[in-house]
Amino acid sequence: MQNTATPTHCPYCALQCGMNLTPTPDGTVEVSERPDFPVNRGALCGKGRTAPAVLARNVRLTSPLVRDEGGTLVPASWDEALDRIAAGLRRTREGHGPDAVGVFGGGGLTNEKAYTLGKFARVVLGTSQIDYNGRFCMSSAAAAGIKAFGLDRGLPFPLEDIPKSGCVILVGSNLAETMPPSLRFFTELKENGGTLIVIDPRRTRTAEQADLHLAPRPGTDLALALGLLHLVIAEGRVDEEYVGERTSGWEDARAAAMAHWPEYVERITGVSVPELRETVRLFCEPESAMVLTARGPEQQSKGTDTVGAWINLCLATGRAGRPLSGYGCLTGQGNGQGGREHGQKADQLPGYRKLDDPAARAHVAEVWGVDPDSLPGPGRSAYELLDALGTDIRSLLLMASNPVVSAPRAAHIEERIRSLDFLAVCDVVLSETAALADVVLPVTQWAEETGTTTNLEGRVLLRRRAISPPDGVRSDLEVLHELAARLGVEKGFPTDPEEVFEELRRASAGGPADYSGITYRRLAEENGVFWPCPAGQEAVEEGEDALLDAPPPDDPARETPTARTPGAHPGTPRLFLDRFATPDGRARFVPVAHRAIAEEPDDEFPVLLTTGRVVAQYQSGAQTRRVAELNAAAPGPFVEIHPRLAARLGAAEGDPVAVVSRRGRAVAPARITTAIRPDTVFMPFHWPGEGRANTLTNPALDPTSRMPEFKACAVRLETVGRERAG
Repeated sequence: MQNTATPTHCPYCALQCGMNLTPTPDGTVEVSERPDFPVNRGALCGKGRTAPAVLARNVRLTSPLVRDEGGTLVPASWDEALDRIAAGLRRTREGHGPDAVGVFGGGGLTNEKAYTLGKFARVVLGTSQIDYNGRFCMSSAAAAGIKAFGLDRGLPFPLEDIPKSGCVILVGSNLAETMPPSLRFFTELKENGGTLIVIDPRRTRTAEQADLHLAPRPGTDLALALGLLHLVIAEGRVDEEYVGERTSGWEDARAAAMAHWPEYVERITGVSVPELRETVRLFCEPESAMVLTARGPEQQSKGTDTVGAWINLCLATGRAGRPLSGYGCLTGQGNGQGGREHGQKADQLPGYRKLDDPAARAHVAEVWGVDPDSLPGPGRSAYELLDALGTDIRSLLLMASNPVVSAPRAAHIEERIRSLDFLAVCDVVLSETAALADVVLPVTQWAEETGTTTNLEGRVLLRRRAISPPDGVRSDLEVLHELAARLGVEKGFPTDPEEVFEELRRASAGGPADYSGITYRRLAEENGVFWPCPAGQEAVEEGEDALLDAPPPDDPARETPTARTPGAHPGTPRLFLDRFATPDGRARFVPVAHRAIAEEPDDEFPVLLTTGRVVAQYQSGAQTRRVAELNAAAPGPFVEIHPRLAARLGAAEGDPVAVVSRRGRAVAPARITTAIRPDTVFMPFHWPGEGRANTLTNPALDPTSRMPEFKACAVRLETVGRERAG
């Protein structure tokens, strides 16, 4: 065994922090710093440092499992397991039609896997019923970005621009816990004289770093943004020249904002008029400023409009498409960005092409060697797909997701999954969802495979294989290759990730997310490449026609010495500096108005519940809950309650408290703190069982993005063993 370090990236959040991996005698790897990667400069959170723990044989799956006649999952050969899956999918397709077969993916899949899964669903299965858990993550921001700018990329600028800005408004993000290495960019912002404004109903670790913390009532971020825009207009702070030259639709957006006067917004949000005025001053006075949103404003039944209101604020003040300014979304999952660009999403084809666009269908069909008319149309969004299990959708192939814990109205979704005729799951561990499957396939992990991911900046990265997987474990690409062959498609599903990426490059060429100029060699030599990156000079001109901007001549991205061929496109770290990706090159204001959340508190359910993450756990916890160090730091669920509410309830610190919504009941210990609003409780969503927060959450969907309303629903509290209390 060679003990040389392999440079790669963390398997968890969308920062995709750089790290080095060195093999150890026990067959796993040791993590060390990789200071050359600009996103984290060597810094890692506890999850990244302990990521190798899940590689251990006693933690992860190492053999296929099939359900025997007694209903127990037992070890099986790969051939038996694959034959069972192929037979189950074929049986459903032949008996009920192709759309009775569903496919559900994950934002942790590499670009190669996400691309191949989408191709498998549409070419091999012929089903329209594919979506992924990234729909729960940033789809509202994506929809709003496309409406306003014509393009969705999490951040239209590198993270390194943040410390150089004059002011950053951070809306609904607790990045000190969700992506800790990123906090240094905001610390440097303040050290450079910039201002950090944090908007969150809780006084989180991130809010404690802020110069100004606003704590609105959950679900009122839309009103807050409109109130700020009202003040910008009333105080004469609109950048009229910018609005006239670079935007359209201002008059309608202006009229909508003027209906949200400060005192009205104060009544809705609980944020005082002086705080609103101070926010406007801090945001408007510097030469540059940014608004960054995360799940708080996005996971709402009006999330697209809410993000749109924050974008309107940026446009009215001339803060978009200018250096060190703009709107950005802090993508959550490791490959949440790439996962939606290349075909996992119900309505999209590779390259961020629309599935209902005839030209897009023709281009991708040619790459795939199929008739465009054979490709199915758009299917159901993630929650709607899960809700249809056992009725319209009879069989499901699921990869890299754990909806039994992560989906809203989770008890209902668990029932739907149990009602399936057939369920096959590919995962690295026996998650709560995998435990319900008819067949479970053990697949390779981040350190055991090569592939690309796209981080929250739109930087395409190369994860490198550092060790071999254990015997009995195969890659998702091998799984899809074998299943395709068993279902009659012998070609078109290679198992080599670089071969898949080469096809992805062709499929994405000319699309909004154009990867055609990116190669594995460039990714290794350049520490990643920002899309869009067309291939060759001709493709550079196409990129300009698509109204996407290459880096300016003084951008360091142009000066990085690499083996890039002469004339090759350098990638695009900064978007929109001259034009937006709309037909006329102008950003579009979208008029929006405040409306209530789908489920307001009432006499029966008088308290608001909001949910989120803690630093030591990740997503549904399927992997992090298997790491001793992380469990010691965050051993289980809790309910965060303000002292006044706790006193009314008669609950003390650590007492078991039941949180009850119209969808179910969860029980967890009370954590009493003044960091939460008195009318609100908070639960983290990483745990199954009686403390499962998503038992309670509301699946009300945003009409555009189809994002469920995770962030606000009405609940009541009960001390366990007593009558209910408000």
